[in-house]
Amino acid sequence: MTPSLERIAAATRDWLAGASRPLILGLCGAQGSGKSTLAAGLQALMEQDGRRTAILSLDDLYLGRAVRARLADEVHPLFRTRGVPGTHDVARGIALCEAVKAGDPVLLPRFDKGQDEPFSEGEAIAGSIDLLIFEGWCVGARPQPEADLVAPVNVLERDEDPDGIWRRHVNRRLYGPYAELFGWIDRLILLAAPDFAVVRSWRGQQEEALRAEQGEAANRAMDAAQLDRFVQHYERLTRHILTEMPGRADLTLSLDSDRQLRTIA
Repeated sequence: MTPSLERIAAATRDWLAGASRPLILGLCGAQGSGKSTLAAGLQALMEQDGRRTAILSLDDLYLGRAVRARLADEVHPLFRTRGVPGTHDVARGIALCEAVKAGDPVLLPRFDKGQDEPFSEGEAIAGSIDLLIFEGWCVGARPQPEADLVAPVNVLERDEDPDGIWRRHVNRRLYGPYAELFGWIDRLILLAAPDFAVVRSWRGQQEEALRAEQGEAANRAMDAAQLDRFVQHYERLTRHILTEMPGRADLTLSLDSDRQLRTIA
């Protein structure tokens, strides 16, 4: 068991012991930080303890291409790329959290990133559960002050969102439906990257693994230029999370560039 998983498991056991169930646990971490691996490890440990556990990834709430295309036409072209607030089926996420809290059976959605579309079938969870792990790169995020939206943070914003329409719409979504979705979270854990610069490296490692897995057929993998542009979609909010969330998260695990645990707060 890694130190990060050991610490998260210990905290989760304490929270489960001291709260009415089911518990919705938010797990936030930048791309490549290892949150999906930790979520799966935590699920296994909790089930060993006899606690029914399920995982909902924010990625599995992504809207399909057609819906995002409409957003791109009606709001801003950058919404064609999935990732930021505004590109998820938030209403479905809220309904799932409501059902989990009520102890009702649920159908957890799953998203096919290869096809860039939701799977037609999800994962059926019969009966009540004790713990829902809700993981994602911006789970629990809060909006930025309006003044912080003025200056672009990277080339993507400077060249493709010069008027700030895209980033302001993302921020408005965090004030509205995403605040309602994240309001269902009982406890929040942050896997804090040392800085944003390492996120590009971590995401690159994921692309290399994809290429190795698929070999010559790795047409999903991005080249360096595509990856540079892609991660810039996430930069603003990731930087904001790393600055703002540690002050309110129930548990913050600060990682080094190799994803090893440095400190716990």
